[in-house]
Amino acid sequence: MSLAVATAQAADWDMPTPYGDSNFHTVNIKQFADEVREATAGEVNITVHSSGSLIKHPEIKNSVRRGLVPIGELIMSRLANEDALFEVDSVPFLASNYDEAWDLWQASKELLAERLERQRLKLLFAVPWPPQGIYTRFAVETGAELQGVKMRAYNKSSERLADLFGAIPTQVEVPDIPTAFGTGRVDAMITSPSTGANTRAWDYLSHFNHAQLWLPKNMVIVNTRAFDRLSDEARAAIETAAAEAEKRGWAASQEETAAKIAIMRDNGIEVSEPSEALLERLKEVGNTMTAEWLERAGADGEALLKAYRAE
Repeated sequence: MSLAVATAQAADWDMPTPYGDSNFHTVNIKQFADEVREATAGEVNITVHSSGSLIKHPEIKNSVRRGLVPIGELIMSRLANEDALFEVDSVPFLASNYDEAWDLWQASKELLAERLERQRLKLLFAVPWPPQGIYTRFAVETGAELQGVKMRAYNKSSERLADLFGAIPTQVEVPDIPTAFGTGRVDAMITSPSTGANTRAWDYLSHFNHAQLWLPKNMVIVNTRAFDRLSDEARAAIETAAAEAEKRGWAASQEETAAKIAIMRDNGIEVSEPSEALLERLKEVGNTMTAEWLERAGADGEALLKAYRAE
């Protein structure tokens, strides 16, 4: 143990996260916290507060920026209203499998890190959710079935996709999904196999279409001032643990996809692939949303897509 680490004042960091303890993101983050604690010999002690128990999801980013907490996790596309680049991973069919999602991440992470640095935030790592699909209480063959249906949304892209299908987008956080279905607030949703299985979707709906629309990422950010107060050794240890957490998280996400689809099927949910008619409609929506995203993202968005397509 170096003298710097041995004599540094311990930093006790509270870390809010939006998802439950069994969620693979939370499992990965708790391991990250354990590895940081061990690697820094206790200089940095991260306590993970899951399920939005400390700070609700919509407030996590600003809470880290303001220094109310030093570190937190949130879904990246939640920041789309402040900068379109943060929703690049939620444009339908831009990246709909893990290889494409990884290439998109490599093309975008430097730009996104720069955006966060302007707000005194440091990007540590990001991990994707499994590909997003369509959950309903009825079969979806063409997309016309979604007209007028109240659909759970969680970011700007899911809201816009609902709009383009004539559905009614309704913001619902993950812990509230079963209640939202039970009370009739929503009748359909776009989310991952992970969220579907973790919220026991078979209790409140019957169909899952594995459309693989996009793979949105959660990111872990840290307040720059809190990070800079640490010793050089501790900062290096956190960055090493973050790189390992990112690698581990991407692998866990892939494993999660197949495992959670199997769980849903075993519990009676009818799992299907998009029909040709639905796929054609989804691609039309994807083209529309890509054009709209490029208009919002401007020159940086064009450069990002050029870099991605060159990967």
